[in-house]
Amino acid sequence: MAAVSRRGAQLRLGPGPVARTIIWTLLGLFFLIPLLSMLEFTLRTAKPGVYSFDRWEAVFSGETTRYDRVYQGLGNSLVLAVVTVAIVLLVLLPTMVLVELRFARLRRVLEAVCLLPIMIPAIVMVVGLAPTYAVVTQLFGSGTWTLAFAYGITVLPYAYRAIQSNVAAVDLITLSEAARSLGAGWGTVFWRAIVPNLRRGILAASALSVAVVLGEFTIASLLSRVNLQTSLLLVSQSDPFVAVIFALLALVFAFVLLVVVDRLVAARRRTAKG
Repeated sequence: MAAVSRRGAQLRLGPGPVARTIIWTLLGLFFLIPLLSMLEFTLRTAKPGVYSFDRWEAVFSGETTRYDRVYQGLGNSLVLAVVTVAIVLLVLLPTMVLVELRFARLRRVLEAVCLLPIMIPAIVMVVGLAPTYAVVTQLFGSGTWTLAFAYGITVLPYAYRAIQSNVAAVDLITLSEAARSLGAGWGTVFWRAIVPNLRRGILAASALSVAVVLGEFTIASLLSRVNLQTSLLLVSQSDPFVAVIFALLALVFAFVLLVVVDRLVAARRRTAKG
């Protein structure tokens, strides 16, 4: 038994505690150094070596109207994020479940269609979407929220991968057949049996979609819409410090959102095991 234990210990792969510590430290520095550099830039004053929080106070005090365009872009981006997530979940999620349960032969086709947008440059996509948006403008108006139809295509690869990784870990066919054998209708099967088991993928897809929408610039710029990134570009021409402040806040928000989703998923795993 001792020999087997020693042999098992020798066969363990992966970095040891010291190597893991070094890897996590390097990764932490890789992400933190740019953020700290942005923070330091926003605190600079005319005197070298002297820092001040005056710009941060001006941004959050609301005493000036210079940043109204940024607030407008931020509000538009948040609305876009909500609408985009709704479109992705209402269209993509039922389609993936339907293909998994009824049309298994179409999995590769669905995967190819969902991953295709990541291979198309954003500027090429905008050229193709421009005629379509002429019709969208006639039907829904020219509000910025209509960009969600284009953003739904942009975030499709990320949302698909996040949900598909969860779908692959759950036997949806057995789960649905068990629920159906107990008399549940298809609506009940979907909402009370399938969706709760795909919550991890849904949360991850939603978080990634929000992060992509908050950082999107090309489509909004070429279609002449105001979102967070286009408004930051305009403000940066007169006040680069404030533009960096809002960009830093957007990055921190996206990072915190991903961490919260990860913690929620980890908590659910512990609850399920317990």
